[in-house]
Amino acid sequence: MSFAYNELKLYESLMLLALCEEKGTISGSYINYTCVAAMLAELLLLNKIDVEDDRKKRVRVLDRSLTGDALLDEMLLDIGESSRGRDLQSWVQRLGASEKIKHKVAQVLVDHGIVQLEEQKVLWLFTQKVYPEINPEPEKKLRAELRDAVLTNASQLEPRLVVLLSLVKSSRLLPQVFSKQELLQNKAKIEEIVSGESLGEAAGAAISAVETAVIIPAITAATSVTAV
Repeated sequence: MSFAYNELKLYESLMLLALCEEKGTISGSYINYTCVAAMLAELLLLNKIDVEDDRKKRVRVLDRSLTGDALLDEMLLDIGESSRGRDLQSWVQRLGASEKIKHKVAQVLVDHGIVQLEEQKVLWLFTQKVYPEINPEPEKKLRAELRDAVLTNASQLEPRLVVLLSLVKSSRLLPQVFSKQELLQNKAKIEEIVSGESLGEAAGAAISAVETAVIIPAITAATSVTAV
């Protein structure tokens, strides 16, 4: 089965970069939370949701019609049926707390024929799901596009690509795409790109969703580890 990299949703692209090609293990900081942030960003870019322009910044549904993507439609339904208004951070905390999220996302890549699901025994007692890559082309092209965005003098970047770069940065997955030297030399440029100042309203809101929605879960997780 052939699946083009530019057909991938934001959350699928993020997970593809988080997966180790050979071992199929999942890396990346707070990947459950950043995947949820990616789904929210996708819904913002599709103009399915927006954020109220008031102090509470609650998420509201603009368009209830289905996207055709099972995970996005499930999230859209959750937001639409919620009796309590929540802001972006609250939705990320609520939905990202489940460990099932990363496996649901990885399963989508399995369905696309990009990775395969394997179950490994850990210490002969526990079973671990891993997702080694079987079709490397989508990830190669995805990495190449991200590298071109940062390492060349492209004057105009697609909003989705900018949002994805912001997600990759928030997930601490930039070293999966760039060398240490490249990151040192282009730190300011990456910050300039992900600021989203030159983008439209929806893309700017999506980047804001990524940045603000991941902060609190990240702090919470770090605090929990310290406490333990």
